[in-house]
This record gives sequence, structure tokens and C-alpha cells, in this order.
Amino acid sequence: MRIGELAKRTGVSVRSLRYYEERGLLASERTPGGHREYAERAVDRVIRIQVLFAAGLDSTTVASVLPCIHDEDGGPNEHTTESLARELMAERDRIDRTIADLQRTRSILDEVIATAALPEPAPAR
Repeated sequence: MRIGELAKRTGVSVRSLRYYEERGLLASERTPGGHREYAERAVDRVIRIQVLFAAGLDSTTVASVLPCIHDEDGGPNEHTTESLARELMAERDRIDRTIADLQRTRSILDEVIATAALPEPAPAR
């Protein structure tokens, strides 16, 4: 499939797909006319990349992780290394801290919302 179709099917911009390719996260073949052609499995790969970026991983870490997971199901494969596991544990800890921070922020917002939802007192006569 061409880059435009991959963008449409994954909801990722053409510009981002080119960036993924630049960073070695995604591969394509070139047609004789120089157009990018992606295999069907690229859809799962792009979705996996998006999930990793959404988790806050940078492109270097994503590049390290991708060879260690199956695109189709996200499960680990035989390429996982001990050093990568340590790096990912640190990322997981960072994500846990971010989640805790977001939960605290949500609690504060819930209190503000609850306060704002109180009925206003009737004017004094």
C-alpha cells in the first residue's frame, strides 16, 4: 500500500510516517517510480509505534523496543535483552509516577467541579 493509504488506515499523518521511516521504526520498499510501498503488516507496526509514543517513550527507546515485540499482538519475542528490560523498567516507573500525578490532578479537579456544582445561595431580602 502507498503512504497515503497507510496514513488513512492508521490515522497517522504522512509526515509522521516519513519520520518513522527516517528513525528506522518503519520500513518500505520503493517502486520503480520512487514511491513508498508498505506491506500489510505496516498497519500493526504503526499502531504499535503510536502506543509506545503515547506511553511517553522517545524514538530511540521505541527503536530499541520494536525488535523485541510482535506487531500483531504486542507480545514479547526472543530479541528481548536484560539491558533493555532494565531500561523498560525505568520507563515503567516513570509512567507509574505520571499516572499518580494525573490521578492527583484529577482529584483536585473533581473537588473544584463539585464545589462549582453547589447551588448558589438565595439572595438575602
